[in-house]
Amino acid sequence: AYGDALVKLVTADSRIVALDGDTKNSTFSQKVLTDHPDNFFEMFIAEQNMVGVAAGMSSCGKIPFVSTFAAFLTRAFDQIRMARISRANLRFVGSHCGVSIGPDGPSQMGLEDMAMFRAIPDSVVLYPSDGVSTEHLVAQLADQNGISYLRTSRPKTAVIYHSDERFEIGGSKVIQKSESDSATIVAAGITLHEAIKAHHILEKEGIKVRVIDAYSVKPIDEETLRQAAADTGYLVVVEDHYAQGGLGDAVLEAVGNRCEIRKLAIRSVPRSGNPQELIEAFRIDALSIANEIRKNTH
Repeated sequence: AYGDALVKLVTADSRIVALDGDTKNSTFSQKVLTDHPDNFFEMFIAEQNMVGVAAGMSSCGKIPFVSTFAAFLTRAFDQIRMARISRANLRFVGSHCGVSIGPDGPSQMGLEDMAMFRAIPDSVVLYPSDGVSTEHLVAQLADQNGISYLRTSRPKTAVIYHSDERFEIGGSKVIQKSESDSATIVAAGITLHEAIKAHHILEKEGIKVRVIDAYSVKPIDEETLRQAAADTGYLVVVEDHYAQGGLGDAVLEAVGNRCEIRKLAIRSVPRSGNPQELIEAFRIDALSIANEIRKNTH
């Protein structure tokens, strides 16, 4: 979805360029290389240089999209930090996020990336959950000034949204809602699909829960989250990211002490394995979400 969206953008605006750190067949930025080779720049395994070059292109009026595995962008944090100080307009896309990438192992798993980009002043952090939301949010970033980051998942995921759905920076989507919800599940990306499964499990037991897709991690949709806190009194935030600095902390900042908040996140260094087994081992799967809610609704 990222590759398809980027090709559409380049076709419409020749100022848009794609830079990739020798991962183009995984990030799918290679679609730009195929369709618009003059707008693609292979920067190889030199992430710091890649960000520096992108900042230079930005100062020349180009609109750079920089992509690689999310874990590898951590190598270039100083260049990202300095790009913000220099008022560069850069869009970063990090793929292969979380334990859900599976057999590639912890060295390839982006688990600190949201914390890193949230720490940049005035940054935008987005985490779409399906192909439709990814395409729409990539298009949103084309007009975004400053430092922005879009997190993409590796596993195949079901399409949740219709193609005409609207997505805005700072927004969210309420996937499930009722007047008698006893808890709210807040998720994004791969964990949204687990949250939807958990909703169905609990519904069969007569437990109503709200499900929110917090695709805009920064800025986050404070109004929707605070309303959910007021309505249900209990939020469970689920993320395929380390427990510090990611979606859970963004929700905590937005909601404060308005209700009880539980964070399900990655709390130790993972290992290689089957994606579903890893999701279950770190308790960010549907059954773990359902169990967490059962503890507080009976």
